[in-house]
Amino acid sequence: MPSFSYSSEVLKRVARPTAANRSGERAMVAEPTNGFRAAFPMEAELGGRNPLRSIRPEEISWTPFAAFPPEARLAVLLGHPSEPGLYVVRVKVPDGVRLMPHRHPEDRIYTVMSGVFYIGVGEQFDPGRLTAYPAGSVVLLPGNTPHFHWARSGEYVTQVMGEGPLGMEYMQHADDPRGAR
Repeated sequence: MPSFSYSSEVLKRVARPTAANRSGERAMVAEPTNGFRAAFPMEAELGGRNPLRSIRPEEISWTPFAAFPPEARLAVLLGHPSEPGLYVVRVKVPDGVRLMPHRHPEDRIYTVMSGVFYIGVGEQFDPGRLTAYPAGSVVLLPGNTPHFHWARSGEYVTQVMGEGPLGMEYMQHADDPRGAR
C-alpha cells in the first residue's frame, strides 16, 4: 500500500507531540485549529458548560451538489468547503450511480459510514480497477489523484475530511454534470 502523509505544515497546524511515554515514543495529539475552535468553543470559554457539540443523523441536511450526478447528495457537517480550512462532508450515492474519473486538489480522508464504497484510481473508468471498502473502512486519497466511484452493490455513504477549498475537476469535460445543466 502506498504511504500517505500530510505536509509538515499541515501537521504543525493540527497536531503537537506529547511527552515521551515509558518506552520513549512520542505520539501526536490533535490541537484545535482556528476553525475548529470557532465551531466548538472550549469549556473554559463556555463558563463551565459542556464543550461537546454534536450533529445527530436526523439533523443532517442532504442537498444536491452541482458537481455530482443529480441522484447523489452532499451534507456539510463542519467548515465551509469552498473556503480555506478544515471541512467535513458526507456524500450519499444511490445504487448504480457512477462518479466518473475526476480529481481533487486537496488530500482527502474518506470514512465509509454505510454500504460498500467502490473506488478506482486512473483517468479512465475501469470496473476492473475498483476496490471495495466496507463500512468502517478509512481510505486516504492524496490530492490530484485521478479516481472514480461506483455504487456497484447498493447505496453508500462516505464521510470526507479535507483542507479546503474543496475542488473537483473531471478528467473528461463531457462527464462533468455542471456542463450538462
